[in-house]
Amino acid sequence: MNEQIESVRCLIIGSGPAGYTAAIYAARADLKPVMYQGMQPGGQLTITTEVENFPGYPKGITGPEMMEEFKQQAERFGTDIRFGVVTWVDFSKRPFIVKADDGKTLSAETVIIATGASAKWLGMESEKKFMGQGVSGCATCDGFFYKKQDVAIVGGGDTAAEEATYLAKLCKKVYMIHRRDELRASKAMQHKVLTTANIEMVWNCAPEEVLGDMSGVTGVRVRNVKTGESRDINVMGFFVAIGHKPNTELFEGQLELDEMSYIKTKPGTTQTSIEGVFAAGDVQDHHYRQAVTAAGTGCMAAIEAERFLTS
Repeated sequence: MNEQIESVRCLIIGSGPAGYTAAIYAARADLKPVMYQGMQPGGQLTITTEVENFPGYPKGITGPEMMEEFKQQAERFGTDIRFGVVTWVDFSKRPFIVKADDGKTLSAETVIIATGASAKWLGMESEKKFMGQGVSGCATCDGFFYKKQDVAIVGGGDTAAEEATYLAKLCKKVYMIHRRDELRASKAMQHKVLTTANIEMVWNCAPEEVLGDMSGVTGVRVRNVKTGESRDINVMGFFVAIGHKPNTELFEGQLELDEMSYIKTKPGTTQTSIEGVFAAGDVQDHHYRQAVTAAGTGCMAAIEAERFLTS
């Protein structure tokens, strides 16, 4: 018996601000998009509590609420949104063949990839417990909530250094926890961190446990990796800045990726190394990683897909 293949004009892999925005534009352009939401419908914003920096929400909104509104808007214009994960792709020729975990095989004329990136975490139970209640993976998203308070950040690379100096402008004190006795960040970023008065380096230490109560995070217990001694630091916020991992395993060998495994796109576009395949949001952006920039590239991807189909 022959396998039934479903034909679609525009397939969107992944949700979040990039995927849903692409869906809104593609649906309004009558591309009848089909979306597979992925492992984490709504993306990283679903583990964010308050979002106060997205235009159009003067009173702020929670991440999950915002993503639900994006989803409803995409559905309103006719996007076929499916709960599920794409498990296999073949971009060797058009139409592209894609398989999903619901057992369906699809033939797609264009594909928009919006699978995002996942913050790397330390893996502590207490870190999970206080996620969104003082534990964050994004200083530019959540730093504002800790204005004039003490916070800690863990990491030693450029991202951690950038986020520490950003937090230092808002917070009373920033404890920067690093397991070595020198930073991995570039010399310029190291200089910035080490000359910022309210950043205190916590050298040769690794977080052991995030401390907290019903109100959220109250501190962090760190262990000196050389002496084995532990101590508690009183903080209201705990930021993890040990990097992000793009969700691109599915596309290895199919698309051109950069040295960090992000999908390469042609400058000023969302076009990947395969014509008709577009990438939007954090899966191709390791620089900004904001909801509003992800939404912008989602819009670009849908417009480019429409033009590709009509050219």
